[in-house]
Amino acid sequence: MEKTLWKHIQQVRAQSPLVHNITNFVVMNNTANALLAVGASPIMAHAKSEVVEMVTISDSLVINIGTLDEVWSESMLLAANTASQLGKPWILDPVGAGATSYRDHILKELLREKPTVIRGNASEIIALNKSNLIKTKGVDSTSQSGEAVLAALDLHQHYGSVVCISGETDIVISGSQEIHLKNGHLLMTKVTGLGCSATALIGAFMAVITNKTEAVTAAMALIGVAGELAEKESNGPGSLQVKLLDKLYNITEAEFNNTLKFGIL
Repeated sequence: MEKTLWKHIQQVRAQSPLVHNITNFVVMNNTANALLAVGASPIMAHAKSEVVEMVTISDSLVINIGTLDEVWSESMLLAANTASQLGKPWILDPVGAGATSYRDHILKELLREKPTVIRGNASEIIALNKSNLIKTKGVDSTSQSGEAVLAALDLHQHYGSVVCISGETDIVISGSQEIHLKNGHLLMTKVTGLGCSATALIGAFMAVITNKTEAVTAAMALIGVAGELAEKESNGPGSLQVKLLDKLYNITEAEFNNTLKFGIL
């Protein structure tokens, strides 16, 4: 798989998929720019009256519940149902799962539509699997990625979703495969919404790559490697945001392959 990841990055650039995002206020600009940087085309639309049409014309759907409310939740559920009916890939980012009963209720409803991919931090993945052992601290993780592997396996078995656990090591779970990616930098945690950007990039990759495990792996590898390289040219979180977008846009095959830290268990 490792040799095919760069080909997948090129495939996204060549096909420029249209990615429909129902995401949170905090990250709309960041995620749209990240999608543009990798060659995709973002649509940021959440009006209930148009989401069915938007899902229909788009190549994939991204649902991120970060700034959830009663109106947006209806749009999310309608969009997820439409994507499922049309057989279009969609990804769920369960931001803040476990923090409130309302958030968990909406997530339960969304899971019924069987997302193609689920991406969250360890605490969110555990909470999504209805574990009461780990508490969510806002939208930050209080768990290590490895602790969520069993929860991710359970989610995969129940819903058929490829599950990505973000953390110091990103773990992609799909059936018998467990893929570990160890790129990125601690400074990335000081920039709000980079996890959400990763989710959006997965949305772009799964729109054009048939093998969804490889799609998730390629997207997570790209943002991890780009973040690691961008940090070397940054003076802090502000410049990291700019350098990361630049690196997503102009990363070379040599830079990607020479920096990638990849393993399959």
